[in-house]
Amino acid sequence: MTEPNRADLGKDPSRVSGMFDQVAAGYDRTNVVMTFGNDALWRAASTRAVAPKPGERILDLGAGTASSSASLARSGAEVVAADFSPGMLAEGRRRHGHLPNLSFVEADAMNLPFEDAEFDAVTMSYSLRNVQDPKKAIRELYRVTKPGGRILINEFSTPPNPVFRVLYRFYNAQVLPRVARLAGTNSEAYDYLNESIRDWPDQKALAAWIRDAGWIDVAHRNLSLGIVALHRATKPKSAVPEAKPETRPAARPKAKPAARPKTKPAAKPKAKPEPTSETEND
Repeated sequence: MTEPNRADLGKDPSRVSGMFDQVAAGYDRTNVVMTFGNDALWRAASTRAVAPKPGERILDLGAGTASSSASLARSGAEVVAADFSPGMLAEGRRRHGHLPNLSFVEADAMNLPFEDAEFDAVTMSYSLRNVQDPKKAIRELYRVTKPGGRILINEFSTPPNPVFRVLYRFYNAQVLPRVARLAGTNSEAYDYLNESIRDWPDQKALAAWIRDAGWIDVAHRNLSLGIVALHRATKPKSAVPEAKPETRPAARPKAKPAARPKTKPAAKPKAKPEPTSETEND
């Protein structure tokens, strides 16, 4: 039997990826149980917030088993499901690989394998929290989004009501790991889930991270009393992609004008000199 892989708040990519590889097969089933079916409602709200359109190209980063990716793809948009867990992507392909406009890419959120300004919209659902440097991931999402494009980050958050917040934290700490164990999943992975949620910044702080990365029109909407929050923003239409030093093309030498044939000009009658325009320099 494989030893359970447990990530910690250091969020080493190989450990987090390995942990998700182990829970991939039962991941969706456990989510339904532990959220009392609310995961489907949150996914529907995310899809409506993204408002995907046919012909658009959308990146769903941290796609996991691609449930959110499939929801976006059903609109007719071309969707790329990206994740750093090959086990989760394999499960996603098994479940949703039949969709012709859905593709799968193994990707590091801190160094995305995509060109600048490649996507009309980018999304992350419950996965930014698992990235070692989430601010860098937000900047990478900004880089690969077209000017005028949009971002949606759906993430576990901080319920604003203090009484409900205490109840929610008790559930995460005491009930959730037991639910995962009953569902036949690596319960230690859900210990990490509780720790990562408890350590995660609140809605206002995450909005500030998004704004600091260059996004505008930053806003959020709480779902289920703030258990999760939908964060939305737009990339300025005036944004100009910065060429990376290693990919910036070398400057081309200016072409020299073709040499003029040396011919003796015809003699002209002498005339008074006229002022020369500054735009007529040869």
